[in-house]
Amino acid sequence: MTAPSFDTLPAPLRALATGNVGAFAAPFAAAGFVVATPARGVLTVRAPEAHTGRPGVLLSVGVHGDETGPVEMVAGILDALARAPHELAVDLMLCVAHVDAIAAGRRFIDADLNRMFRTTRHDLVNTLEAVRADELVAATSAFFDACGPVRWHLDLHTAIRASRYPAFAIVPALVAGAARDALVAWLGTAGAEAVILNRVPGGTYSYWTAERHGAAASTVELGRVGALGGNDLARFDAAHRAVAALLRGRTVTGAAPPLVFDTVRTITKLSESFSMRVGRDTANFTPLARGDVIATDGGTVYTVEQDGEYIVFPNPDVRVGLRAGIVVRRCDG
Repeated sequence: MTAPSFDTLPAPLRALATGNVGAFAAPFAAAGFVVATPARGVLTVRAPEAHTGRPGVLLSVGVHGDETGPVEMVAGILDALARAPHELAVDLMLCVAHVDAIAAGRRFIDADLNRMFRTTRHDLVNTLEAVRADELVAATSAFFDACGPVRWHLDLHTAIRASRYPAFAIVPALVAGAARDALVAWLGTAGAEAVILNRVPGGTYSYWTAERHGAAASTVELGRVGALGGNDLARFDAAHRAVAALLRGRTVTGAAPPLVFDTVRTITKLSESFSMRVGRDTANFTPLARGDVIATDGGTVYTVEQDGEYIVFPNPDVRVGLRAGIVVRRCDG
């Protein structure tokens, strides 16, 4: 994907895509909110101290610089909310995660930012993404440390491949009980047809906030990658309505609940000998047959162990030590 031209973009989208989140700050400050920009691309909007106890919502976009649809969608939501700031019913942290990658029209610069939310980074410790992850960790910790017990993190993405369920979400399995039920129900209103319960950290932003801050967190895949300014926002209608309603303390009703899948196996690239038998263009949630070989890596062979298993995120091109795919199965299947 080539670097985008920002000159022709609407002003709210241009501001958000370039990390100029301060452009949205003035209306909220004038309405009496406590506003801060603790890092590039990060905006926090809190109610005054007398109104504490509101839910805390972290809304992140652009963790991958080529996934621009959510950036466009959130620019519209934030612009509309800034015109009626008193409607904001949550403490909000807005994060445009990888401004440099968005500017370059690339997924990342040195390495995948969504594998950097971990304590050990080995040879990636000096990458641009490691530095950026540290900035986001600090800002996120400061935000959630001042929030009440109701905490949400919606990390909005678009997928790089086709999917049997075009909109789906990954929820850390440690989000449980009523918090999981509420999140899964909300994801249905946002158009998610499937939810995967993930049991392995993997260094993702949403797993980190769930593990470290008790957030009802999710990585939300909202369709396919598109060029900045050229995304078909009609495909994001359900997510747009659900996010806009959440920030206003409202509920969207009438949505079908998503199917729920559990992660039964993580395919990890252990060495450069890794070979995936599943094509890199295989659609997410493609069904697998028992006994099929998914990948080999030296003496390690990943096979399909049960009927009713599906492959998600197959990618043999990841760095050694990272996830090259996951195998999932319906919880009620």
